[in-house]
This record gives sequence, structure tokens and C-alpha cells, in this order.
Amino acid sequence: MRLDLSDDQQLLQETVRRFVESEMPIESVRGLYDDPDGFDSGWWKRGAELGWTSFLIPEALGGGSLSGDGPVDLAIIAEELGRTLAPGPLLPTNVVAETIGRSGSATQQALLADVVAGELILAWAFCEPEGSWSPDDVQLTATGTADGYSLMGTKTAVEAGAQADHILVSARTPEGLTQFLIPASTPGLVVTPQESLDLGRRFAAIRFDSIEVSAETVVGTVGGAAADIDRQLMMAMMIQSFDSAGAAARVFEFTVEYAFDRYSFGRPLASYQALKHRFADMKLWLEAGHAVSDGAADALADGVETAHRVLAASAWVGDHAVEIMQDCVQMHGGIGVTWEHDIHLYLRRATVNRGLFGTPTELRDRLGAVLDA
Repeated sequence: MRLDLSDDQQLLQETVRRFVESEMPIESVRGLYDDPDGFDSGWWKRGAELGWTSFLIPEALGGGSLSGDGPVDLAIIAEELGRTLAPGPLLPTNVVAETIGRSGSATQQALLADVVAGELILAWAFCEPEGSWSPDDVQLTATGTADGYSLMGTKTAVEAGAQADHILVSARTPEGLTQFLIPASTPGLVVTPQESLDLGRRFAAIRFDSIEVSAETVVGTVGGAAADIDRQLMMAMMIQSFDSAGAAARVFEFTVEYAFDRYSFGRPLASYQALKHRFADMKLWLEAGHAVSDGAADALADGVETAHRVLAASAWVGDHAVEIMQDCVQMHGGIGVTWEHDIHLYLRRATVNRGLFGTPTELRDRLGAVLDA
């Protein structure tokens, strides 16, 4: 947890925590696991009223942040939602909204008013079927036509892909990487829901089979999307790091509570020296995860030396959030591996986060390449 939050940011953190705990406790989250959408639209709109969709959008377009550092304010939201695995397309909507606010046309930017109000859901279609998140591996093609472009290819692991109103898709053109913002109702789109270990989020594969789109759907310039894509990847990893850090913090909290409540041989589990050492290690990993994630948010807000900070945060939290939760499962004993206990729900989320944008090993390899460069 940051130690330098302003009064407004502390109020935001407290307000979001109270709102989530009262409106979407873990019991309510469980009730949505069989829901095709995975979240309630009314809940999402109420969250948008608290600023969940506005922090990365310029004030001139109806957005704005508390501190002027949108990524830092958004990180507060991501961490609090992670604490209860609260549903909703926080990551894709914000990643795409920031891109539209920076590079979109006037027509595209006009959509942001509905995004801020929570009435428009945005999806980010980037990952290729092989699971690659590298810009070098984008295979979906956009071929010029008389009226625009024809898109051919498939995207996978598209969060909220079946729930979105508009989809930002990355494609390769002769000029280079190009992005298109297309309505989800575009004729010919084939959206197939995908199963996930994470029961709280919805992913989909989207097939573009010679989908015809107009030139007005291009975001930014043709062939000039590389910088926007790099920013999207960094922002997505930062949001995900805070989601995992918040989840790990909550698991650690209720595990410590359990260790004081559970007695063995007449003593609380927490009184045993060997377990104290394990809790101390977990606390160290947890606080380090918060610190490195804070550094990533600060870097994205400042716009300097971003990549190595975000990659370091994603790799550290990806490894240690799962390790903390696995250790907490052991602390709970047999009850920790039952469906009725909540800990497996958090472990599912952290496990998916750990590999979604690259495994920690892959991220460390990329970090090394960045530092060498």
C-alpha cells in the first residue's frame, strides 16, 4: 500500500473499499460464476460513477483523475477490486479508452462520454491464437479495399470480448501495425466464449473472416500504431499487477486471522515459530510487490523509463502472488483445498494473471533485453 496517497486518494480508496465490500462481496461474486456476462451492468455503472472508467481519459473529453496522475489513481481501483475479485471489464475498457483519448478521431472520442458513464464496454483484441502478446507476432491482416479495409485473422484471450460494444483490434498492414475500433455488431464477426481457470472473468476468441470495415475505424494513422500498442501492453500489465497484489493482500489477511483463531495442541497456530517465519516471508514478498507495482504506476504517469519498471513489477508479482497464496493454502490445511473456501478463487485469478501477458520467466527475459538496450 502506498504511503504517499493524498487526502483525495485516501478517500477514493476508502470509498471504493466500502462500496465493493457492501455491493459485491465475495459471496455475490460466487453468484455470478454461471452468468454468461460475469458482471451486472448496473453494478458497473455505479462503479463508473466513482471514476473507474475516467482516470485515463483527458478532462477535455469528459474524464480526469484526482491527482493528475491517472495511472496512479487507476491502480488504487485495480487493487481494491482485486481484494474481492470484483467483476467488470476494468482492464480492457481503460486500456482502450486511453488509446482513443490519445489517438482516436473526433467521432471515436465522442464515444468516451458513454464509457465514462459506464454505458459502453470496450474490448482489447490483441493476443494471437498462439498466445503471443508480442507486437512482432501480430498475424491478423488488414487489406485495403475500395471503401476501407478487410480484416482477416483471429484474436484470442479477449477479455469481455462477448460483452463489449466496441472492439479495438490490432492488425498488420503493408505500412505497419494499425489499429481499428469496430462495433461489436459488425456483420461477420464470430465471437466464441473461452473457458478460463479464473471463474470471475470472461474471455473470448474473435474471428475476423474478411470483415469489411470503413477507413473511419482506423485509430491514429495507418501503420503508426506501434507506440500505442507498447503503451497498451504496459498499462495492462500494471493494472494486472495491482489486481494480483490486492488479491494476495486479502488472502494474506484472512490467513493470518485464521492462524490466530485456529488452535492446535492448545495454542493458536500463529504462535508457532516456524509459521511465524513463513508469515514474515510472505509479508516481505507482499510489501515488495506493492512497492514495485507503485513504481510501475509512477513510471506510466510520468511517461519515462516505463518498460523496465512495468516488466519488473509484472514478473515479481506474477511469481510471488501465486507463491503467497499457495503457502496460505497450506496454512489452512484440508479446508484450504475445498470448493467452499474462498482461497482457491483467489489462486485461480493469480494463476491466470501470472501467465496472461507472459510468464515471469518471459517477462524477465524481456526486461533483460530492455536493460541491455
